[in-house]
Amino acid sequence: MASSGSDHQRVVVVGVDDSSHSYHALETALDLFFIPFKANPQFKLVVVHARPTATSFIGAAGPGTVDIIPMVEQDLNKTAELVKKKSAEVCSAKSVEMASSEVIEGDPRNIMLEAVERHHACVLVLGSHGYGAVKRVFLGSVSDYLAHHAHCSVMIVKKPKAKSTSTEQH
Repeated sequence: MASSGSDHQRVVVVGVDDSSHSYHALETALDLFFIPFKANPQFKLVVVHARPTATSFIGAAGPGTVDIIPMVEQDLNKTAELVKKKSAEVCSAKSVEMASSEVIEGDPRNIMLEAVERHHACVLVLGSHGYGAVKRVFLGSVSDYLAHHAHCSVMIVKKPKAKSTSTEQH
């Protein structure tokens, strides 16, 4: 854990992808760790987006794959910029200043572990996609992996389920 000296801020790393789950996790982290408009915040906010590589996104496709890699790269870069912009908007709406916003290409598990180490984070905040046990086995759970491997506290935020209307209940 970080020292309690007044010159040393504790770092909160929030992993964000282009999902409502991750934006909800960011909002929750802002509500829990930050006071709006505070001149000397107790925590420093680092937002990290792990951008997949084009080849990992496409997978092992056949001939002709090379032709679409630049288009996939362009789309992934566009998504990364949108994630940075939306994260900045969420922080701005909560009147919290982001210390840094990073987009790093690679596997989300490794990217988040490296970010925690590099920034000496005291807590890592992630959104949960709410996958069931079977989906987690096949897709892998980034948050589950990080909960077991990160060298800091890990907060996994579940987005509340939308309440059903009375017409859906029948």
